Amino acid sequence: MTPDILCIGSVLWDIIGRSPTAMRLGADVPGRITRLPGGVAMNIAMTLRRFGMTPALLTAIGRDAEGEELTHSCERLGLVTAHVYRSDDLPTDRYMAIEGANGLIAAVADAHSLEAAGEKILRPLADGRLGTEAAPWSGPIALDGNLTEALLAEIAVSSLFSAADLRVAPASPGKAGRLLPLLTHPSATLYVNLEEANILARSDCASAADAAEALLDRGAGRVLVTNGGEPAAEGTRDRGVIEGHPPPVLVTRVTGAGDTFMAAHLVAERRGADRQTALDEALRAAATYVSGDIGA
Repeated sequence: MTPDILCIGSVLWDIIGRSPTAMRLGADVPGRITRLPGGVAMNIAMTLRRFGMTPALLTAIGRDAEGEELTHSCERLGLVTAHVYRSDDLPTDRYMAIEGANGLIAAVADAHSLEAAGEKILRPLADGRLGTEAAPWSGPIALDGNLTEALLAEIAVSSLFSAADLRVAPASPGKAGRLLPLLTHPSATLYVNLEEANILARSDCASAADAAEALLDRGAGRVLVTNGGEPAAEGTRDRGVIEGHPPPVLVTRVTGAGDTFMAAHLVAERRGADRQTALDEALRAAATYVSGDIGA
């Protein structure tokens, strides 16, 4: 298959424990534990595929048993794995989270193999398989913040990304600062939640709209800021900030919601939707996801 979008970043096993009860530190409660293909790049790719696009993954996956199973799962989902860096000596990455009725309780992301692989995952962009420095990839790229700060800084100035429609998402608030080199990239659209926006903008905004303004003031070209069930915002340089209101739903899961929002927004824009329509469609898709009405 020929891809029409590249998803660069973490592809791993999500191990999620969910309980229908509110949880506190040290809680020991009944619930369900699932293991599913996950990671920011993977979650975005799966949503894009559901919307009819053909994503290719640029990531690192081990050649261990977990890596073989994960690769086959990606292929069964219709994702292009031909350009994945397969390592003989790095284990397949994993993510573990606990979610309760009161939201995400705690999570640990083990993306050390992706970080160790470094620029090796980008080789198809330079060796002719997906592009070269003289003729770089010119389609959309979804990039996540699980890459190292050094590699993200290289991407920010690399000619391999100069023609791309770059869509960027942090992996978590703890890694949001890694995206600072990409904040002012001329073709980058940043997708962040309110906490991540305040980290990048070095602000203390209480609303998504104010945070979007703060990011534009810091030199961003285009940003989308979500805030759970509160209004979200899209800000574009010289075009101002608009708001959208998420539909009220019963939240049954949170891991992957931001990735679904980003993918749905990108797809809406590629269909020709205007700013407000694209924002509203992305919010509806994320609400549907967190309510559990569609599969993971």
